[in-house]
Amino acid sequence: MRAALIVIGLILVGLGVWVALGRLTYNDKQTKLQVGDFKVQATAEKPVPAPLGYIGIVIGAGLVIAGAVRKT
Repeated sequence: MRAALIVIGLILVGLGVWVALGRLTYNDKQTKLQVGDFKVQATAEKPVPAPLGYIGIVIGAGLVIAGAVRKT
């Protein structure tokens, strides 16, 4: 259990840093025009908001610390 907390925490810290640096993106589809069955859509690649990365870093660090301090 202790090792699992540390591994999950390290993964969360890594993903949090990746998100905070703006490297993780998602595709956002927006309908610009719709007439009957005809649609004009635009797809834009947007970064995941940085505060989510900061939250992941804090939670991941907490898990690493909890795993390191936890007694078996």
